[in-house]
Amino acid sequence: MSDEWGRVRQMWHLLEPLHAVVYYAPEAFEEAAALGYATDERWPSYFAWRAAPLGAVDADRVTRTFHSFSPWMTAAYVPAVWSVASPEAVLTSRGKAVDRAYRALFGDRVDGPELAEAAELARRAASAADVTGRPLAGAAAALPWPDEPHVALWHAATILREHRGDGHVAALLGAGLDPVESLVSFAAVGAARPEVFASRGWSGEEWESARARLAGRGLLEEDGTATLAGRALRAEVERRTDESAAQPWRELGPEARERLVELLGPLWVETIGSGLLPSETTLGIGKV
Repeated sequence: MSDEWGRVRQMWHLLEPLHAVVYYAPEAFEEAAALGYATDERWPSYFAWRAAPLGAVDADRVTRTFHSFSPWMTAAYVPAVWSVASPEAVLTSRGKAVDRAYRALFGDRVDGPELAEAAELARRAASAADVTGRPLAGAAAALPWPDEPHVALWHAATILREHRGDGHVAALLGAGLDPVESLVSFAAVGAARPEVFASRGWSGEEWESARARLAGRGLLEEDGTATLAGRALRAEVERRTDESAAQPWRELGPEARERLVELLGPLWVETIGSGLLPSETTLGIGKV
């Protein structure tokens, strides 16, 4: 990995937990419940929070843009989430959820100068992101910027992670990996246990069929681990993803980026140490 791609990936590792809080924080579930969503599982609010910038889209649109979910799982929640609350109402409640979750996590720091500085630097990077052809990043970037610095920091983190995610989907498709093959090949290089990827709703039969297709391409061993060719393909996907995600950080510049790293460090530690986020996810952070 080049130094530049390593720095790009470092920014993702720092910002992703700050974004993901909204899917796990109790305050976010309380706001979702107030809208009328079931909260005995995280998926109703997850699909609502994440898809709302796209508008009242159908299941096919969500499946294509999110990429990794089984269409059957997506259809179990979308478009039903819009019959509970409109995208506009969801976005309003999402902002409240972020405000409350960050205040619970960071206390008085949400009103401090360091967080305000971090928000401004992150906003500069996010505003520089070219979202052409990136549906999730483009939808997020089209939303108005929140007034409160801590909510603006979350919004910037969200634009940047969706910008990276849209580029990652393009890299997967360019490598000839369909959604379930993307997950199987990622598990094969040790990004997470196959059981973790079960959250995306693919059946055992679909998983095994994808394994067979990848093995037929010389990408998997008989035991389901990646061959050298399989590891090389996934490494190339990650390299292309880093390259595609680099532009906002080039625009921000190395000095400002390093200052943002310094400012985000304590927030990252607080978020990871809170226990809100799962220790193993489908994103493979820290493993790829």
